[in-house]
Amino acid sequence: MEARNETAVSEFHLLGLTNDPALQPLIFSLFLSVNLVTILGNLIIILAVSSDSHLHKSMYFFLSNLSFTDVCLSTSTIPKMLVNILTQSQSITYTGCLTQVCFVLVFGGLENCLLAVMSYDRYVAICHPLRYIDIMNPCLCGLLTLFSLLVSIVDGLLHSLIALCLSFCTNVEIPHFFCELAQIIKLSCSDTLIDNILIYVAVCIFAGVPLSGIIFSYVHIVSSVFRMPSSEGKHKAFSTCGSHLSVVSLFYGTGFGVYISSSVTDSPRNSSVASVMYSVVPQMLKPLIYSLRNKDMKEALRKILGRTVSHQ
Repeated sequence: MEARNETAVSEFHLLGLTNDPALQPLIFSLFLSVNLVTILGNLIIILAVSSDSHLHKSMYFFLSNLSFTDVCLSTSTIPKMLVNILTQSQSITYTGCLTQVCFVLVFGGLENCLLAVMSYDRYVAICHPLRYIDIMNPCLCGLLTLFSLLVSIVDGLLHSLIALCLSFCTNVEIPHFFCELAQIIKLSCSDTLIDNILIYVAVCIFAGVPLSGIIFSYVHIVSSVFRMPSSEGKHKAFSTCGSHLSVVSLFYGTGFGVYISSSVTDSPRNSSVASVMYSVVPQMLKPLIYSLRNKDMKEALRKILGRTVSHQ
């Protein structure tokens, strides 16, 4: 049996996106700007929904929860990267790394579930418009959100416990700007067969089921829209779910793109750069998508801007 140099790991090293010191100030400025735009944009969405009575509907209730999730997801990864650049350090504690893994999985899973719940909301609105208010009542909306949170916590804790059971060799360098579960598993000296099987099963359950729900909802939505007699009704129906469909395409499109790029390239550094597209960019663009494509949201933001200007 081959001997392995296993050791008690106290910290990992996050290698970031580049080794070039000259690029570090540019990366710091870029990610600081992205993080501020993400937080500000999503907080404005939450403020608009909470302050405008016209937006006190299930669709915008889920949207505000999605925006809060995006803020949490962004702040789970980027601030530590910015601190490491400022201090010219690459270290993150073992506990901090596993905590980051857990938070990323919980909020990433919650986003996945909320997108599925929002697609169900759009399905009821378009396919059962007369029963929409009765079906999507506040009690059901709260239960769906709570269930999504509980499922995401279970998913995050399950994967974190898997990582907690791993043993590591002398190499503790993660070619990424945050602790990603897949990269941690690659560093392990343990036999990871069971771990990988559990991860694939968990992904099929916690990601496959919401994605299947989204596909199911939109198949029925499209079928219902095509049966509408008037072109005006079709346009209104598509505009109702256009923002959500754009966000779903962005979320899953970037995720699948990164998965494919990591499969065809052997460079961990290229994979880490590509992962920015799913871990940073969607959270920044979502407020812009909902602001530009949703008439009610644009009106609510216009009111907030008007009140802000009048108070100055």
